[in-house]
Amino acid sequence: MDEKILEQFRNYRILCVEDEDGIRKRLVSTLKYYFDDVLEASNGEDGYDLYLEYKPDIIISDIQMPKQNGIEMVQSIRKEDLSTIIIMLTAYSSEEYLLQLINLNINHYILKPITSESLLGGIIQSFGKKIDKKIEIDNEFYFNIQEYELYYRSEIIHLRKREKEFLLLLCKNKNSILTYEQIEEYLWRDKSMSMSALKTFIKELRQRLPSNIIVNVPQIGYKIKS
Repeated sequence: MDEKILEQFRNYRILCVEDEDGIRKRLVSTLKYYFDDVLEASNGEDGYDLYLEYKPDIIISDIQMPKQNGIEMVQSIRKEDLSTIIIMLTAYSSEEYLLQLINLNINHYILKPITSESLLGGIIQSFGKKIDKKIEIDNEFYFNIQEYELYYRSEIIHLRKREKEFLLLLCKNKNSILTYEQIEEYLWRDKSMSMSALKTFIKELRQRLPSNIIVNVPQIGYKIKS
């Protein structure tokens, strides 16, 4: 493939609308690893103002919010705009409720609680055929984003959740070094990361891989083997 999915994401502007600060912070932190241009708002009213000003390509929004809820915001947007990709976050899964979301012409919905897999998978599905769904690491390894699985010579390599996230992060930073600080912020999130824990993590991951594609850069971090 000519383009990689992560490179394609960098070309899009995304708006995240969520009133719960902790959830929004985690969503935005994750989105910033895939998108260079990430906007955020804590309610539908501010979200709509940001939409008018910046015209994002993608909107990810909660439903129950103060001032103006997500449904009201989407109704305002869809009056004249049917092209912006809209993904709704919801804790409800009843058929009647989801039908209401479909009638709003949204592109996808993600059920709470949200994980990095469901977030990325929802974004991928909302794009449809606009983007590639494989990230080629080298001639033998590739990551299937839709399945959230690593393949080696067309065979799945079974990995743990954090290991998959680490490899995706390496791919995102394939032209640079993934620093220890970036690894701690993205993978350990609210927990502190010791160097011994990181070394153990890398050692176990390497043992799961048929060949070593992870290169250590002393005192800085890691990168994908070129």
